[in-house]
Amino acid sequence: MSGIKKLAGQTMIYGLSHILGRFLNYLLVPLHTTYFSKVQYGVLSEMYAYVSLLIVLLTYGMETAFFRYFSKYPENKGKVFGTALISLLVTSTIFILLCLFNKQSIADFLGYPDHAEYVVWFAIIVGFDAVSSIPLAKLRSENKAKEFAIVSLSNIAINIGLNLIFIFFFLDGDQPDGIGIGYVFIANLIASIVKLALLSPNFFKLKLEFDWSLWKEMFRYAWPILFFGLAGIVNETMDRIMLPDILFDQYVDSGIPEKQAREMAQAENGVYGAVYKVSILITLFVQAFRFAAEPFFFNQARDNPDAKKVYVQIMSFFIAIMGGLFLGIMLYLDVIKHFIHHSYWEGLKIVPILLMANIFVGIYFNQSIWYKLTNKTIYGLYMALIGAAITLVVNIVFIPKYSYEACAWATFFAYLSMMVASYYFGQKHYPIKYNLRKAFVYLGLAVSLFFLGSFIETGQVFIDYLIRTVIFGFYLFIIWGIERPHLLFKK
Repeated sequence: MSGIKKLAGQTMIYGLSHILGRFLNYLLVPLHTTYFSKVQYGVLSEMYAYVSLLIVLLTYGMETAFFRYFSKYPENKGKVFGTALISLLVTSTIFILLCLFNKQSIADFLGYPDHAEYVVWFAIIVGFDAVSSIPLAKLRSENKAKEFAIVSLSNIAINIGLNLIFIFFFLDGDQPDGIGIGYVFIANLIASIVKLALLSPNFFKLKLEFDWSLWKEMFRYAWPILFFGLAGIVNETMDRIMLPDILFDQYVDSGIPEKQAREMAQAENGVYGAVYKVSILITLFVQAFRFAAEPFFFNQARDNPDAKKVYVQIMSFFIAIMGGLFLGIMLYLDVIKHFIHHSYWEGLKIVPILLMANIFVGIYFNQSIWYKLTNKTIYGLYMALIGAAITLVVNIVFIPKYSYEACAWATFFAYLSMMVASYYFGQKHYPIKYNLRKAFVYLGLAVSLFFLGSFIETGQVFIDYLIRTVIFGFYLFIIWGIERPHLLFKK
């Protein structure tokens, strides 16, 4: 329990920085959806989908490999850090230079021939963020959560501050020759540069040394992570790339002029991107948990002979919290929806689908420790490919008829399949006796109470919210009775 207490404390620190930071970033959504049209917001969603894809490519699994070998070779921490950092420095520099010399060709390919500057800005953003991932991982491995929080919050504060300044004082509306949505990208660019500058002192705290033999060993460990990372990003963001393209082709084929078809397709993508932000509330917790849990899981495997029991306890607590977040968001969606402009509310019907999909992601991450500890990372690739195949097929087949609803269901079934496959293979290669009964009870209870709350409408706002609060309190009471949260803090 003392180990879980430590994890809870680390998660709280990472959570306060990450969730608070992401929540502050999340507050930009009503700003963006108010000041930018659906078409412009669709462009924003599509460009950041490409960013997610490129970040996976440019880090190529080295962050996870760093955790593994930083823990495995404690006597050679400087060599592990230097090898990973120099590797990403070289590849990121090459990437940025290639984009600079081919910016117009890339802009034409992306469908933004008049905005080659987007390519330059995002090349620097992605390259700098890739390099930053290793010193950030070093802070996490050394349990320097406060330093990590300072860097993360500084990055986010700069990004948000510049967004506010640019939008309120410099935004030129829909002028064809204006910067428009580009101000959001410029703010991100400056924030990424400052983040790397804040992390640069870490480059000199340990003697940087590149070891070719160690790099080959780390890369052998990392390359499956790269490919299942790519497959995973297909599940996470490819829908926001595919949706406007598929709808555009459909609209053109039906006789709609190309310019109008592009705007209509991007408007649908804008709605989907904005509503996706509502479901990201669960993702915030999953990501904060992941920051603390990944090095914790590795250390437990090394130092604790009862590590598997700890993993079981953590999974039960995690699912209980996930169920509570799902229920809370859905019961109070009438309030939460105001974070996006009312013109986007038509897409709120897909929120429960996306929330449950993100719960599956969190459970999958908890389970993934089995293939990381057994060096069977190739299985991560297999499972991600299963999810990617489902994502691609469902989107290609159903987007023409169901638009972004197809994207939501594709995400749901992709992550469900990955979660189930991970459990199946994990029980064969690194069996952990997770409490499945608790998992089904917690999630089943959360979904059942959500449906119960959705059917209760008295016409009186105060009474309705009081009933929903009682329902949410009932869930917490049941969880408390089963888990006895105070046991977390027993030694």
